[in-house]
Amino acid sequence: MTSQALITFDHAIQDATDLLNHFDALNSSPPPPEIEVLKRAGIVMALAALETYFEDRLTEAAESLVTRINSEKQLAEFFTVSLVKDLKVFHTPSTERVRPIFKKYLGMDITEGWSWNNCTSTMARKELNKLAKVRGEIAHRSGRPANGQSQPAKHIVTRDELRKCIHFIQQLALATDKFLDKEL
Repeated sequence: MTSQALITFDHAIQDATDLLNHFDALNSSPPPPEIEVLKRAGIVMALAALETYFEDRLTEAAESLVTRINSEKQLAEFFTVSLVKDLKVFHTPSTERVRPIFKKYLGMDITEGWSWNNCTSTMARKELNKLAKVRGEIAHRSGRPANGQSQPAKHIVTRDELRKCIHFIQQLALATDKFLDKEL
């Protein structure tokens, strides 16, 4: 069964796809330097959609668990308050952040379910960490050309990398949803 978190994610990831489409519509050879921001923004938006998905999906799963232990109201309230507090500092969805929070609240390593087609869970963890690092570089260092420089030496993200990033993140959210649906 598709979670509400995945439905919300499918809507949110469209922002990254729209940015890629805008880049394509404005692209010429060579691309004007001012449209490179669309690719950088696309990466940030794609990772933001994934971060929100993980938060929403964990919250959904936790609510399901709390419903089952409803007779222990004080325990359920502590569990819920703790989760809300932890999610406020969750931020960038790297493997090092996703794995422990799901393990803490659901008792499982969701990264084990991150496999599809030609992607193993090890490959998925590595790719997510790489994307989280790129997102950090974009968010904190921009990648804009320096004053007096017409373009940076190398763009931090290519058009094809953004397309692959969006596809990867979509597959990761889908694999997570399937894994949790099966395990819960």
